[in-house]
Amino acid sequence: MQLSRRAEAFLLVLAAALTLLVSALGEAKKKAPPPPPADLPGHVNYLAQQLPGVMLVDATSITDEIQKLVLADLQQWMADRTPSDVEVRRELEMAFSQLHYPLFGQAAAFAQSWKGQLVIGAGYSLGWTDYDRTNVIAIFTNKLGHSRLAAVTTFVPRTDLHYAFLQEPEGDAFRFFVYGSRLGKSQPRLTAILYSFDGQNLKSLWEAHDLYDGKMEVEKDEVVIRYLIEEEYTREQAHRRKPPRHQTVYKITPTGLEVQSEQQIPF
Repeated sequence: MQLSRRAEAFLLVLAAALTLLVSALGEAKKKAPPPPPADLPGHVNYLAQQLPGVMLVDATSITDEIQKLVLADLQQWMADRTPSDVEVRRELEMAFSQLHYPLFGQAAAFAQSWKGQLVIGAGYSLGWTDYDRTNVIAIFTNKLGHSRLAAVTTFVPRTDLHYAFLQEPEGDAFRFFVYGSRLGKSQPRLTAILYSFDGQNLKSLWEAHDLYDGKMEVEKDEVVIRYLIEEEYTREQAHRRKPPRHQTVYKITPTGLEVQSEQQIPF
């Protein structure tokens, strides 16, 4: 009789444990996140929803996954067509079309003829606060109606994204500026990079970073950059005076930029 009671107690404990286990599995199944949507805008939005509250330095795994999705779509979409810069921009905007504030995806595209082919830039800024954003630029080449992905780079984070082009005859490399302004202080800060693309590889020839209230003009054979020095600006503003503005003129050379003159100009 004593053994039977022990067996009965054991069975009761086992039944209770199984009930708890089934209940826990049921709750876990209920709480499991739904799979990402099958469409590109939905999938991008599904991943981007994880970005708010994440510091830029910790967001790489999410932003890299979004980059893979977007570039895979572009490669498939562009493979057998010759799109204009407007069409590329619209395709990028479609990928980010389900994002809502504070999330955003801003497209920046170009298409330039070079050495009998078309060089296409497909870039975007992906952001989740007024300051935190990443910048990706994919370079495609197009010839005889076919496009291929040639290079990918990440422009400096926390800026917007713009392009400027050199007025030069066709050479061994296609050269262009990528530039953007970064918010976060009393004046935006300019960063600009001169890139060279030889049809296969993309490399930097010249860079300028965080120029306080910086502005850039690309002319026929020179580049003019005007900027403030932050310490001077802060000191002069404290005394209610206008600080000097600085101007650097660069000559465009086959290997990059060369300083021609530096001077102070009126504010």
